[in-house]
Amino acid sequence: MDSTNFKDYYAILGVSKSADQDQIKKAFRKLARKYHPDVNQGNKDAEAKFKQVNEAYEVLSDPEKRQKYDQFGQYWKQAGQGFGSGGVGFDAGGFDFSQYGSFDDFINELLGRFGGGPRSSSQSYSYRNAGTSGFGGGFNDFGFQNAASSANRDSEAIVNLTYYEAFHGVQKRFSLGNETIDVRIPAGSKPGSRLRLRGKGPLNPIAKQQGDLYLKVELQPHSFFRFDGDNLVCEVQITPDEAVLGAAIDVPTPDGMVNVKLPSGVRSGQSLRLRGKGWRQPQGERGDQLVKISIATPRDISATEREYYEKIQSIRTFNPRSHLQNIRL
Repeated sequence: MDSTNFKDYYAILGVSKSADQDQIKKAFRKLARKYHPDVNQGNKDAEAKFKQVNEAYEVLSDPEKRQKYDQFGQYWKQAGQGFGSGGVGFDAGGFDFSQYGSFDDFINELLGRFGGGPRSSSQSYSYRNAGTSGFGGGFNDFGFQNAASSANRDSEAIVNLTYYEAFHGVQKRFSLGNETIDVRIPAGSKPGSRLRLRGKGPLNPIAKQQGDLYLKVELQPHSFFRFDGDNLVCEVQITPDEAVLGAAIDVPTPDGMVNVKLPSGVRSGQSLRLRGKGWRQPQGERGDQLVKISIATPRDISATEREYYEKIQSIRTFNPRSHLQNIRL
């Protein structure tokens, strides 16, 4: 199994690894409606995403499957099965598991020797365990994901950062066997960013040289911000009167609050661009922040407010459904 084929089911559904079943089900239903073939006829991309969403939900909605997936990553289906004689073999991209009695034996050797597994320099393996490591004393936020193939015996590990740490940069301490190293994560790191640590990877048993270790950045979910490509995105709710008349509202950015002018007639779902207020760029510049507008309808209103809404309703000339009169099969 090629490590590049690993599917992050949490990312597919857009939920955190700590999401409960209700959150997972809600995210699945929302995406299933969005990418359902009935509303995306002929759209191959939507069809592929619909299949991915269903696959992710099938695993994460099943407690037993989810537990294995969290522990073993892409090899969750093989977890608990034996290898070699009497076991169940499988194709893992050319990696030979037959010399191990069980999957646990393989993991113990991988973690204990940091790459001193099978003897071939052209084999590949992949392992994910975000709960067995720690900054400064183990590997808690530092989980093996892709101890990659090739004679270089390079490996990849996940480093989980908060949005604050990724935006401003942070120094982390790692324990690699008997060695402790301090690594500076540069400001402006984004999800998927990779940092190369030369000579800190697994040992090549043939060349007797250590490969490189790549740190791949993942960001912990934020209550307000998220990424859409290179842009930092947020959603802000406004009232119906602010949408109709326009207003000046305060919006959080990485630097603090800024005052944003809403144009009159702004629509729900419309995005406003705050230039230079987004994420840090490698060259030191700043990207843009997109503010998605959502119109919040009040539920509990006073008698006076209701009176005025009723007056507006009685004199309103705008009908957003007027075009529906001409709709026919």
